[in-house]
Amino acid sequence: MTTDKKENWLTYMAITTVLIAVAATLSTFKGGGYSTKSLLNQTKASDQWAFFQSKSIKSYIYDLRRENLELQIASLEKQKDNDSLIKKYRGMATDYEHKVKTYEQEKVAISKEATSFENQRDESKIHSDKFGIAVIFLQISILLSSIATLSKKKFVWSCSLAFGAVGILFFLDGFFLFL
Repeated sequence: MTTDKKENWLTYMAITTVLIAVAATLSTFKGGGYSTKSLLNQTKASDQWAFFQSKSIKSYIYDLRRENLELQIASLEKQKDNDSLIKKYRGMATDYEHKVKTYEQEKVAISKEATSFENQRDESKIHSDKFGIAVIFLQISILLSSIATLSKKKFVWSCSLAFGAVGILFFLDGFFLFL
């Protein structure tokens, strides 16, 4: 009669070990997916910030050109017979001013997009970290189940179930972020 109970216990241990191993595999898979998503969003955010810098440099160059033209206009206004050149320079200065405003508006949109990618990166990292913690606990659980199988100690299997429960909790938290 005791051998039947022992065999039932070992059967349940094998079933729980398989379920925990499946959860560990899924957790590894999902954690890797979120890690990849985090890395891709970091790359996209970096690209957007580089684009932002490019717009800043262009804006700065056009602003310098506009200031230079204004200095030239002021100098030309002190001289006679430069009305057509002054008019041309004012038109160019106005053009440069519009370009600077356009670049500044574009920078706002680029900044928002880069920040959005950073937020997505941060959220993906949180998910990935939760799945990573789940894998640790689930692997410890599998290890303890193996030891329990070899030693046929029910207490070790109970410890395995406790670690497995914590691992499953983090596995679920990886999806829903409730902790």
